[in-house]
Formats: sequence, structure tokens, C-alpha cells
Amino acid sequence: MTLLQAILMGLIQGLTEFLPVSSSGHLALFKILFHVETDTGILFDVLLHVGTLAAICFVYYRDIWKLIVEGCCIVRDSFVNVVIFFKNKFRKEEEPFTRVISSSYRKFVMLIIVSTIPTGIIGIVGKDVVSAASEILIVPGICLIVTAVLLFVADRVKDGEKYPKNATYTNAFGIGIAQGIATLPGLSRSGTTITACLISGFSRNFAVKYSFIMSIPAILGALVLELKDVIGAEGMEMTGMDILYYFIGMVIAGLVGYVCIKTMLVIVRRKKFTIFAVYCLIVGAVSVGGYFYLA
Repeated sequence: MTLLQAILMGLIQGLTEFLPVSSSGHLALFKILFHVETDTGILFDVLLHVGTLAAICFVYYRDIWKLIVEGCCIVRDSFVNVVIFFKNKFRKEEEPFTRVISSSYRKFVMLIIVSTIPTGIIGIVGKDVVSAASEILIVPGICLIVTAVLLFVADRVKDGEKYPKNATYTNAFGIGIAQGIATLPGLSRSGTTITACLISGFSRNFAVKYSFIMSIPAILGALVLELKDVIGAEGMEMTGMDILYYFIGMVIAGLVGYVCIKTMLVIVRRKKFTIFAVYCLIVGAVSVGGYFYLA
């Protein structure tokens, strides 16, 4: 992989991760069309996602910090309840339990955890399928067409009123499934999960925030899996130049991604998905046509 390819892929990732046009699909198409070889599987793709993850943390740092604090409080109060349970059992006491989910942010934490479970299962089970699908031109093409359909739906869904307080764990589990399926190249993660949030009745602002924040544990999990495979792989070597190129691509993805998050907030509020739906439909149709033309 050359420096120019790393820069272009960083730009593609930053532009397409938060805009609903599928970063994985565009990266897959770029690699196929320009014969890009990274020699480290999809590690570079995951690192590009880490760059955009940094952008999420920068935009939502207040929410993320509160979620971390409340998450620690949930663990603390759960431990306290375990102690109370055994005290009541063996000392024949009737001490009341501490209410664990006592605020909107604690509920938010639990919703994210519930969403992460199906995403993680699908990601682990389907890892090899996703990697293989990224190398076949027709798969990103078909998935981009599916993304177009989802975006058309998102613009036409009635505005919801759900926030963490009245969102259900069933909603969260379904959105997690949507995120897991969206690992397929060509399915926009943000487009798929935001559409799932809107169908679940989430308010438009909360749908965007939930979609982006719920991606953090998924991206970190993918990074851990990829690093484990790279460290344990035989014959897979990374030179100092490779590391530099990967870092440059990651930084570019993060900077461009920050701008695109701000843009996405406006797009969702104003119901402006249609133009992206048309774009995905055209690119998807061209990709499918290109596959049969080259076959």
C-alpha cells in the first residue's frame, strides 16, 4: 500500500463513516478497483474506524464521560446489592436493595450494553464472511442498494419521541442486530442503525447520538480481535513504513469524520437522506453491473 492510497482511504473512511453511504462498501470497492494490498487482512480498515471513533469521542465527550461514570456506579451498586442479598439471607435482615438503574444515563449505559451483545455475536461469527465479501464486487453493490432502500425509509418514518428513559431493551437488542448485520461491506452502519432507531421510535437527535456512541464498543472489540490475529499470525509482517501509513490514514479519517458528524446531525433533523439514497442506489447498480461485465 502506498502513501497516496493510505491518504485516499483515510478520506473515504472519514467521509463515508458518518454520512450514510457505507465506509466499508467504499473501502472494499476502492481496494478491488485499485488492487490495494495491505497484507494485514482488514486491520487497516479497523484502524481507520479507530480514527473516526476518536472523532465520536471528541464530539460527544461529555455524554461519554457521564456514561463511563454511571457505568462504574452501576457496577458499584450491583456489588452493594449482592452484599445486601447475603446479609438478608444469613442474618435474617430486611435491608432494602439499592436501585441500580436510577437515571437516564444509567439506562443509556444498559441500552448500549444490550445493543453490543448481538453486534458482538454477529461480528465474531460472521468475521470470515465479511472479510471474504469485501473482495467480491457484487456484494458491496447489492448492500449499497439495500442501504438506499433503508435511507428512503428513514426519511419517511414518523418522528419519534423516545429517549433513554422510555426506550426499551427490546429496541436496543434489535438495533444491535442491525449494527451487526451492517458489518457487511456496502451496508451503511450509521444509515442502518439510525433507521433502526427511528423505526423503534427514537427521537431524531437521540437516534444519531445513540447510533454513534453504540459504535464505540463494537469498534474497540473489532480492533482487539484484529490485533490478536495480527500478533499471532505467521508470515504477516508490518514495516515501519506500513505503521506510518496506517497512522496517517487514521488521523485523516478522524479529522474528516469530525466534520461529517456535525453534517450528519443536520441531515437527520432536516430529513435529507434522499440524496444519499440516490447516490447509494447509483453506485450499487454500477457495482453490480461492473461485476457481471467483468465476469
